[in-house]
Amino acid sequence: MAFGFHRAARRLLLSAALFAPLLSSASADPIVIGQAIDLSSSNADIGRDYVAGIKTYFDALNAAGGIGGRQVRYIARDDQGKPEVAAKEVSELIERDRIDYLIGGVGESSMQAIINAPAFGRSNLTLFAPLAAANGQPSPRVLFWRPSYQQEIRYLLSHFDRLGARTMGIAYQESLTNREAYNGLLAVVRERGIAVTGTARLAGDGRPSEAEIRRLAGSRPGFVIVIADTIATGLFLKEFRRHESQTFVASTSLINLATLREVAGQKAIEWTVFSQVVPNPAGTGSMIQSEHLKMMRKFRDESVSSLTLEGFAVAKGLAKAIELARPGSRNALQELMARKGEVDLGGLYLVSSASTGHLSPYLDIALFRKATGLLF
Repeated sequence: MAFGFHRAARRLLLSAALFAPLLSSASADPIVIGQAIDLSSSNADIGRDYVAGIKTYFDALNAAGGIGGRQVRYIARDDQGKPEVAAKEVSELIERDRIDYLIGGVGESSMQAIINAPAFGRSNLTLFAPLAAANGQPSPRVLFWRPSYQQEIRYLLSHFDRLGARTMGIAYQESLTNREAYNGLLAVVRERGIAVTGTARLAGDGRPSEAEIRRLAGSRPGFVIVIADTIATGLFLKEFRRHESQTFVASTSLINLATLREVAGQKAIEWTVFSQVVPNPAGTGSMIQSEHLKMMRKFRDESVSSLTLEGFAVAKGLAKAIELARPGSRNALQELMARKGEVDLGGLYLVSSASTGHLSPYLDIALFRKATGLLF
């Protein structure tokens, strides 16, 4: 009996030894997260900073052991700023790389192309945290991290309300998305009783019309809101400051402020104001700000920006959703949306809101001052 027992025990031990690597391998399968984003075209400055922040968080997370012992494999592909390339790259990420989660890129047109891609339609994925204005109705397949364009605009207008400014000008870069944003801005302005003194159109490639900008400056607005990408905003500022040096110019958070300074020049960016969806990236007032600074120094060699912090927070939010989800669930984002209450990312909070499809309500203002530079 004893001999038979020992033989049986040895067989069990041998069987366990044979299967242990398979079980270990299965439990250690990486969590694959994909993204298609502009890394080489007009919004490359935004895309590269966003990716740097995301990658930094996942590098730090993997160094600390991953999520429940599983490493994160993060794949960022260049969509070249072309919606059709974004759809192609995402289709490959879904069908070839078998991604578990999908982070969005830059702009409404790329977002729509991804949503309309057959591979995305067949998947059970949610497009998470695209850098898009979200002017229309929320989609059940898209979950935004940042506040909406309308929320940013209302926040900017409230800032100028406090300054007593009741007239404004508008400069916008020609595109279908910007035209929708322009119409949305007009609706909010009318609602608030603000007079629009003039409008300047910028070409699709960002080239400013000197005559239109001169007329806009001559209309003496209390402030100007620009609806354009970073390069076009910089070119507008450079020309506008030739005619009006001390009128506030404002825009939303999808502007890379370091690139803006390079394009427009230091003098032109004085008296500029920008809504921000994260706190000061160079500050240490909250845990997530300190973590971001520390990990960017450790894993990256580039400067921090609002977009590196946003990417860092987005990655942390996704990791938190996966940690909080039921074991084995592939629907962590949907489960996050169904949760009650706030999720703390270290002084920055996610608030579930299925009606809006936006997680973070955080808004702030950053402005350039001659003596102190960027001030939050």
